[in-house]
Amino acid sequence: MNKSEIIELLKSIEEGRLSSEAGFDAIAHLPFKNIECAKLDSHRPLRNGFSETLFCQGKDIQDILNIVKRVFDDGNNLLATRAMSEVASRVIENFPLASYDERSMTLKLVQKRIEPVQGNLAVVSAGTADQKVADEAYETAAFFGASAKKFYDVGIAGLPRLLSCVTELKEQDVVIVIAGMEGALPSVLGGLISKPIIAVPTSVGYGTHLNGITPLFAMLSSCAEGITVVNIDNGFGAACAALRILRNVQKNF
Repeated sequence: MNKSEIIELLKSIEEGRLSSEAGFDAIAHLPFKNIECAKLDSHRPLRNGFSETLFCQGKDIQDILNIVKRVFDDGNNLLATRAMSEVASRVIENFPLASYDERSMTLKLVQKRIEPVQGNLAVVSAGTADQKVADEAYETAAFFGASAKKFYDVGIAGLPRLLSCVTELKEQDVVIVIAGMEGALPSVLGGLISKPIIAVPTSVGYGTHLNGITPLFAMLSSCAEGITVVNIDNGFGAACAALRILRNVQKNF
């Protein structure tokens, strides 16, 4: 239940269209619902604007189905991340309204209108191997109402590729930059544009790349001022950070 739905509920009680008992029943699940395998944080959209996301990795398939069913029965939207194709198939089999993006491993169940978030968001990735993480950021942003523009395969090994899109990137409000290997792309772009940059190191690279540790350290040590860094392969977290910025920019205009 979001803010507008609660306000409408209170108006219905005030105007006598709904009894106080019925109103209480409608919000009795706040701030969370205990369904044994999980405690669903139904109050989160009221606190920070994000509905609880289902992280599928490591969860039992039956627990995932139970969570999706409860969200479905309540008429709410659901984003699930790190969903293997077998998990997605089982969910879609039981809930045909759900959709799955295989590359980003995101599963979406959309039953109610998604409020659009204004502003220009770009998702930039260094190489094709980084696109899995980039797509997770892109799909997450879309689920929460932000339309992003993709700038893929513009890593610094072929610098003219990046330079060809700098003019467009200067027009964005927030830029998510995703890179593996030595993770230099956010630093280079940070020296070229003034917009907020959210850097995402990926686990793509050879040997001493250390499954993402090397680009993580490189991004944290960037000499380009003010770059924000999220965890390795965390496209979801990068998108949510961008959404916090965009929503506050929108609020102030």
